[in-house]
Amino acid sequence: MEIDIVLFVATLLLAGAIAGITSGLFGNGGGFVVVPVLLAVFPLFSESSVDIMRVAVGTSLASIVISSARSVQAHKRKGAVDFDVLKAWTGWLIVGVIFGLVIASSTTSEVLVFVFASGVLLYSIYFLFPHMFVFRSASLSMPTGFIRAGLVTFLGGFSALLGIGGGTITVMTMTICGRQVHQSIATAAGVGFIIGLPGALGFLFMGQGSENLPYGTLGYVNIPALISISLASIVTAPLGAQLAHSLNEFHLKRLFGLYLVVVALSMFYKVI
Repeated sequence: MEIDIVLFVATLLLAGAIAGITSGLFGNGGGFVVVPVLLAVFPLFSESSVDIMRVAVGTSLASIVISSARSVQAHKRKGAVDFDVLKAWTGWLIVGVIFGLVIASSTTSEVLVFVFASGVLLYSIYFLFPHMFVFRSASLSMPTGFIRAGLVTFLGGFSALLGIGGGTITVMTMTICGRQVHQSIATAAGVGFIIGLPGALGFLFMGQGSENLPYGTLGYVNIPALISISLASIVTAPLGAQLAHSLNEFHLKRLFGLYLVVVALSMFYKVI
């Protein structure tokens, strides 16, 4: 039993470390790493439950609050975060998260897994073929009005359903509008924090009264997993931010894209 606990914590620490690096490196909140790991680990240490997917998503969103905050702090020291964008997007992101929470509370776990797999596969295209998305136009400005409201609301809702920070869409939008990639990644980390906080609180209250959840779960947030993942991501998020300013982003994106394809296929396998 003690060996199982050590393995459980070690796996979560490793997941948190990788999530922290990807948060700083790509501007995503690490959910693409955390959710699949939790789905694989929880059944090994707890009774089977139809709500494990919700626990994985809720815990991932909670960990994103920590990793994104740490990542923003690291990027802020380099003056890369566009806080004007974050202020303009905050309200619509929260509206989107609320929509996502409503959907998550009213659908089945199998549907959530299918949505996650579909979303991951869709996102993998961006990472596998980064040159397709290298389009900058100095004449384009950041979206405003109805376009901004629709895009950002969708971003918040879709991210809340997947347990991710929404960094990919944020980076794509900002780079297309002529922003530097480093500023886009840094600002995307802030978007992850804005999505993660209300999302985690929503899953926390949504899961009250649920039974047969993994040990240490409060609502749909697993506290031991949150602590382990957060501690590791706090240490590694600054490393990811530093690497983002020094390594070849296209090669790294392709490797991460291959990982996303594997994750998507494994998730589809679970529900087929």
